[in-house]
Amino acid sequence: MTDRTPPAPLARRLAVLFGVALLLVVADQLTKQWAMDALSRPRTGRAAPACTESHVLSRFRKDPIVLVRGHVSFEYTENCGGAFGLLGRTSESLRYPFFIGVSIIAIAFIVSVYRKLEPHQRLLGWALPLVLGGALGNFYDRIVYRYVVDFIKLQLDEDLVWPTFNVADAAITVGVVLMALDMFPRRRAAPSPSDVAAPATPAADPPEEAGKPGDGP
Repeated sequence: MTDRTPPAPLARRLAVLFGVALLLVVADQLTKQWAMDALSRPRTGRAAPACTESHVLSRFRKDPIVLVRGHVSFEYTENCGGAFGLLGRTSESLRYPFFIGVSIIAIAFIVSVYRKLEPHQRLLGWALPLVLGGALGNFYDRIVYRYVVDFIKLQLDEDLVWPTFNVADAAITVGVVLMALDMFPRRRAAPSPSDVAAPATPAADPPEEAGKPGDGP
């Protein structure tokens, strides 16, 4: 028989889920605060409202910090939409409740799925805390600022530029990749010798009894 690992107690598994997510939220918010301090101007005087065409996502932007010229830089951006700027130009009265509602549903779904994980779903066990932490980090931004602070910019050349992102986005991306890998069929482990039943040996026919003494012609 193959031994099955018993599932960890629910309380301990949820502690891992929210513990990893909390660490990601802290890292995400600390790096975003650094980006606001180092890559944007002080919020003094009058400025165009957030999430309007007048500021084009850069109301307070300073010169970027270049790490690898033409490829990697830190550049302050206020993302009013979702991934790849989705719905960024939509009216706030529609955009704000939409993203808040989607975030709440996603968070509830992640917690629900995590509670039902099987012990062998290790990749999914790491993917869900990463996605939850990323979702909570960006959710906090939308509640406090009504936009998400992005600052990491990657590009191969002038035409191939990845949308500016943050630590929360990176965690979500890694989590989604792990989810995809978890969906691949797993190779079954070869059965151990003890699990393989020995073929049944047919019972030998009983030997014919020799003639009893006195039995003769």
